Amino acid sequence: MSRYLLAIDQGTTGSTAVLMDTSLRLVGSHNVEYPQIYPQPGWVEHDPEAIWSSVLQAIQGVFEKIGASGSDIIAIGVTNQRETTVVWDRTTGKPIHNAIVWQCRRTADECRRLRDAGWAQKISDRTGLVLDAYFSATKIRWILEHVDGARQAARDGRLAFGTIDTFLIWRLTGGASHVTDVSNASRTLLMDLHTGQWDAEMMALFGVEPSLLPTIHRNHADFGATSGVAGLLDGTPIRGIAGDQQSALFGQACFEPGMAKCTYGTGAFLLMNTGDVRVPSTHGMLTTAAWQLDGGIQYALEGSAFIAGAAVQWVRDGLGLITRSSDIEALAAEVPDSGGVVFVPALTGLGAPHWNPDARGVLWGLTRGSTRAHIARAVLEGIAFQNRDILDAMERDVGRRLTTLRVDGGASANNLLMQFQSDILDVPIQRPEVLETTALGAALFAGLGAGVFSSLDDITRVWRQERIFHPSISADARQTHLQRWQQGLSRA
Repeated sequence: MSRYLLAIDQGTTGSTAVLMDTSLRLVGSHNVEYPQIYPQPGWVEHDPEAIWSSVLQAIQGVFEKIGASGSDIIAIGVTNQRETTVVWDRTTGKPIHNAIVWQCRRTADECRRLRDAGWAQKISDRTGLVLDAYFSATKIRWILEHVDGARQAARDGRLAFGTIDTFLIWRLTGGASHVTDVSNASRTLLMDLHTGQWDAEMMALFGVEPSLLPTIHRNHADFGATSGVAGLLDGTPIRGIAGDQQSALFGQACFEPGMAKCTYGTGAFLLMNTGDVRVPSTHGMLTTAAWQLDGGIQYALEGSAFIAGAAVQWVRDGLGLITRSSDIEALAAEVPDSGGVVFVPALTGLGAPHWNPDARGVLWGLTRGSTRAHIARAVLEGIAFQNRDILDAMERDVGRRLTTLRVDGGASANNLLMQFQSDILDVPIQRPEVLETTALGAALFAGLGAGVFSSLDDITRVWRQERIFHPSISADARQTHLQRWQQGLSRA
């Protein structure tokens, strides 16, 4: 009988269940999308019940695809969209409000107030993060202040907070486990990055009751066992958690300081392993916990672009230029370049290194000769340009040039985008055989926790490259591209 590791990859637009065998061969996967909720411009929400339903459907779907069942599962790993905030009733298990998504900008004014009061530097020193609506703390406060009775219920210990990993594990364990890991906790503005524990001063600053918060564990800890979940056997161990980007860094086997990856999902996320050294950024990067195994916390520098794959979805759903997201590559390939069109994907503000919540998307350089193909190509190039800005800032922080970048996520299958990314970064791009590296990381943590793998060397030996993209344009051509990008960026 075959035995598998089950990775639950709960993303911003859908949930994926992935089965991997003990040699890390991807046996099957199944994705289920769920609705996005936009109450007003700049606000983004999810229905937590829709998320939970999509996870159950994804698990059932992958079981049906390969003829597996709950009895075939060795252990479960969970990886998730980070920062997205859920608050629920401990007795009923029901959320008291929709989840506030990481992209949501509703608390931008609260962040400005705290910056004006002089808190930005202290928050950065303590948490490694910038003071921005991206993170969880101001989202928690918003829910407590806008849901009737929530503040008092929190004081009475009747409510629980979690990022999506915590909410899912609460549901998977029948309410027995209220837990998270160091990587997700480090994205809340509430964890002391030095100690890996919740910080009392930050909790007080953001008005977060201590009783709301889950227990922080290592990434391959015992997070509990399943109870009453359709399709899964009771008692199946949950042995891995990591935020999606840290999970992808782990799944890319970026175990040595200086190794870096970029995940192309709804947003684009570059992470560079800095080992056991917390590198403070002076160029708009985030210092974050990568993972914690048997020793101390391992750290990373991170730069996040809020919009990447979401820009392709906008081209599909908002503009109607393509039927499927995958169609954008063929459309963009109809022209040799963007014809001078520049797209700045600031559809929900600009993330690193600019951190401008008021920026808005720009489609600039249009002429009578511009076609839908030029726009499609400009959208792909805009994704790559954002990453160039992030990498430039990251290199200044660490004081050295990156020599190669590993890529993953859905859009990394787009050869045109990957080639342009290599061209504009002027570094080789390594694409692995398994693009589901976010789920792979969760499976690896679970495998380590369950004793399937004994060391990181076991994992390094099985990481395999599918293709490498080398820079193919001149320095002058690269500079021309970057000048056009800066002109567009100045208009965002």
